[in-house]
Amino acid sequence: MYRGKLASSELFTILGGFISSLLFLVLLTFIGNFQEANGIRTGWGAVILAEAVALIAASTVHRVCITTCFLFSAGLLYEINKISGVVVSKVESKTKRH
Repeated sequence: MYRGKLASSELFTILGGFISSLLFLVLLTFIGNFQEANGIRTGWGAVILAEAVALIAASTVHRVCITTCFLFSAGLLYEINKISGVVVSKVESKTKRH
């Protein structure tokens, strides 16, 4: 949509990669919720599919957007995994008390 503007400078190119990584986050959430709603176990397939779509979207803007999208997505995936571990441990500790 704003391909020309996002490819115009270095800062906007990095911003394009970050926006593509947000697309990764939204797609990962959608795919994971869809799989859980249908009783399918969510795994690395959802991560790979969401990352592939985000990287393809980033590649339409600029080559550097692909790299920054991958790096931002890896950071987001790490944070999501960390938050998920905290939430699961809290749920397990509550079930053990009762």
